[in-house]
Amino acid sequence: MQKYQVELAGRPLRVTIERDAVARLAASPQPLRVEMELYFSCLIRKRVRFLEMPPEADDVLVPNGISVGFRPVMTLGCGVHEAGGEPPLTDFPVRRAEAFTPHWLHIGLHQGQWQGEFGYDDGAP
Repeated sequence: MQKYQVELAGRPLRVTIERDAVARLAASPQPLRVEMELYFSCLIRKRVRFLEMPPEADDVLVPNGISVGFRPVMTLGCGVHEAGGEPPLTDFPVRRAEAFTPHWLHIGLHQGQWQGEFGYDDGAP
């Protein structure tokens, strides 16, 4: 496992990458963008998205060809029928983005697929 600390939106972010994920990154010619999405709707949901694309302007670079970004989003409405689907999203204009920026990010593989989680407590992976 590899561990890094970077600064994202003025706040430290601890990044851990499992050994199998490090090997996959080393073998890939494509850059990998890891987006931590905080989704505000009827409920709050956290999701990590893995995108084979170059970094975006506000991303931070982590060794192994990874860029990390944080994106708070919201739905335009809140309905029970949207709970299982993917309603249209828009960026959520938070006033103090650093207050919502995660403290840690864990990246690995599960059955050959990218998997990630992020959180806010200090006792995290």
